[in-house]
Amino acid sequence: MLKIANVSAFYGQHPALQDVSLQVGLGEVVVILGANGAGKSTLLRAISGICEGRVKGVMTLESEPLTALSSDQIVERGVALVPEGRGIFGDLTVKENLLLGAYSSRARRDENANLNRVFQLFPKLQERQGQIARTMSGGEQQMVAIGRAMMSAPKILMLDEPSLGLSPLLCKELFQNLSTVKELGIGILLVEQNAKQSLAIADRGYLLENTRITHENTAQQLARDPAVQKAYLGVGGHSIDGASKTNTAKNARISAVNKSWISIPEARPQPRRTADQHIGLDIEGLVREASAISTESIAVQSHTAVIQNEIDQAATPRLNTVLLEIELAAKNARTKSSMQRMTRKPNHIVSATKAETRISDDANPVIIEIYRRPRVQIFRRRDGDFERD
Repeated sequence: MLKIANVSAFYGQHPALQDVSLQVGLGEVVVILGANGAGKSTLLRAISGICEGRVKGVMTLESEPLTALSSDQIVERGVALVPEGRGIFGDLTVKENLLLGAYSSRARRDENANLNRVFQLFPKLQERQGQIARTMSGGEQQMVAIGRAMMSAPKILMLDEPSLGLSPLLCKELFQNLSTVKELGIGILLVEQNAKQSLAIADRGYLLENTRITHENTAQQLARDPAVQKAYLGVGGHSIDGASKTNTAKNARISAVNKSWISIPEARPQPRRTADQHIGLDIEGLVREASAISTESIAVQSHTAVIQNEIDQAATPRLNTVLLEIELAAKNARTKSSMQRMTRKPNHIVSATKAETRISDDANPVIIEIYRRPRVQIFRRRDGDFERD
C-alpha cells in the first residue's frame, strides 16, 4: 500500500502542496479531482521523486520509505508514473519504447512476461510494435506510455491526465483498459479532469483544492455529492422541487410576456403617400428648380465661350506674325541652299568649308519659332538640318 502523510511541496516560497495525506491499496483505483493549479501534478511528481521544488513529508510503499530515494530507486521499488503529455520517444519504435520501461533490474528478470502482458492488454501495440511511435494517433501513443510504465512491473501505477486530447471513444477504451490493469492487482492513482468516467471506475476519491485535500469519500458518494456534481460533473445541484419551482416561475414570466404582446393593438395599414409627400415638393416646384438649374448651366457655358473667344482673338495677331516669320525663314533657307550648291568646292576642302559654314551658322543661326499652345518649341536650322530646343 502507498501511504502519503503530511506531504508539502514548495517552489521557492510558493506552496504547491500543503499537508496532503492519502493512501492507495493494491488492486484499488483512487482518483484525485481538482481544478487546474490545485497541485495534482505536483503531488504525482513528488511521489515519483522528480518534483523540481522542495518536498517534505512522509511517503512509504509497503512500509518502506520513499521520501529520500531518487527517481530511479522509486521505480525500482515499484512506483511508475505516466506523465502528462505521455513523454514517449517519438523516433523509436513501439517495441523499443516498451523495452525501455524494463530498464530496472527488478523488471529485466520478467521482461518477456511483462511484454506479453502489455500486448494482451493492448493488442494494437502488438500489431504495430515495429511502427515509429510519433506516427501513431494520440490514443495509440497513450497506450504506448501506459505499456512502457507497466513494463517496469509496478505495484502502484500513477497516471497524470491520461485522457487529455483523446476522443470520447478512445477515452472510453482507455478507462476500460485501466479497469483491466486494476484486475491484475496493480494499484492506480489517477489524476483526471474527466470526473464522470474516472469516478465510474474508481473505488475512492479525493478532492484537492488550493493545494489541500478538502474531501475524501468513496467514488459512489463523491458522484452523488452536490458540490462535486456542480464543480466537476456539470450538474446544477438543484433538487427536483427546486427545479420545478424555477420552471414554474420561468413559465409565469413567459406567460406574462406573451400576454403583454397580445394586449398590443393590431397595427393598422397606413394610407398610401403621394409622390409630392415623399419628396416634399409638388410637380410645379420641381419644374421650377429644373429650369433654374438649366438656365445656370447655359450661362456658365456662354461665359466660357466668351473667354475662349477673347483668348483666340488675342492670339491671332501673334500667330499671323509667327507664320510670316516661318515663311520668310523658309524662303531664306532655300535661297541659301541653292547658292551653296552653285559654289560647292572640291572634295579636298569640303571638310574645311563645312567647318567654316558651321562656325558662321553658329554665329548667326537661323531661328524658327513655332508656337503651340500651351508650350513653345524653338527650332534652329544648321547646314540643312533642324535642331529642336
